[in-house]
Amino acid sequence: MNVHDKYKPLTLWERTYLPRICDGLVVTMRHFFRNLWHFTLARFGVEREWKGAATYQYPEVRRPLYPRLRTLHRLTKREDGTPRCVACMMCETVCPAKCIYIVAGERPEKEIEKYPVKFDIDLGICVFCGYCVEACPEDAIRMDTGILEFSSYTRNGMILTKEMLLSFEPHPEYYTERKDLELTKKLAAHPPEEEARVLCINFFAL
Repeated sequence: MNVHDKYKPLTLWERTYLPRICDGLVVTMRHFFRNLWHFTLARFGVEREWKGAATYQYPEVRRPLYPRLRTLHRLTKREDGTPRCVACMMCETVCPAKCIYIVAGERPEKEIEKYPVKFDIDLGICVFCGYCVEACPEDAIRMDTGILEFSSYTRNGMILTKEMLLSFEPHPEYYTERKDLELTKKLAAHPPEEEARVLCINFFAL
């Protein structure tokens, strides 16, 4: 379509929006009857490569999440239960939405100088970019909880406090497996050159 066509005045028929409504109904009904046809064939035992659109019975059945999907944040803990965060302000500095608020305090131990007295994340303005996870030098914040359901009637209800972030646990069962990642790990553990060398040694040993 010509770019300048959108500046043309609409005709009386176009201003009724009936053409666009009909186009939408045609697309919807085409998908509906196509899925209905495939589901009917599958019901009678006719195996086809594509069996129709997959529907998950949410919330009883959760859809498997992609392993790289960034879900709700959480703070990791040390062996003694204290947060791994040392209040270095790296995540607060790198955050493009400025949704992280940290108040640092001093610890009596000499090994760890600071700890977060306050660590809040405002989900109302968070863009889930994951920069905070990448920038953290202590691996203190992660986005692997698998939690996607969060809402509130107030803005204050969208703020995650330090206690809430520490209470969240990871849910690896929510995520689906990736065969390409398993292959990458296998190749990293046994590079092709090393496997070829081992095969040659085994061949000449025979």
